[in-house]
Amino acid sequence: MFFGDYKYHKNSTIRKSLLWEYDLDRFDWHVMRNVVVQRIIERGRPDDYYAAINLYGLDGFKQALMEIPDLQPKDAAFVCSVFGINKNELKCYSRKQSMRQHWSS
Repeated sequence: MFFGDYKYHKNSTIRKSLLWEYDLDRFDWHVMRNVVVQRIIERGRPDDYYAAINLYGLDGFKQALMEIPDLQPKDAAFVCSVFGINKNELKCYSRKQSMRQHWSS
């Protein structure tokens, strides 16, 4: 796994700029897990990934990935490839499939 060595990166931290609109002094990292993980997927660096995986655990991080309601197709493909998740398990994928599409002319 790409981030399999996360245990060796205990000193990694999540950049505050990823969550710029929140007051991080009163931020509940566990309640806002899906927001944190989504920001990391969209704009994160390897240290952000390591910090989040250490914070939530690998299973918690994967669970958050599966609960994110909206991801860009390239981000969803990255998540599936790196973390070994089937695209049908992603909420963003099943949500997109259930949306009505306009008829093409």
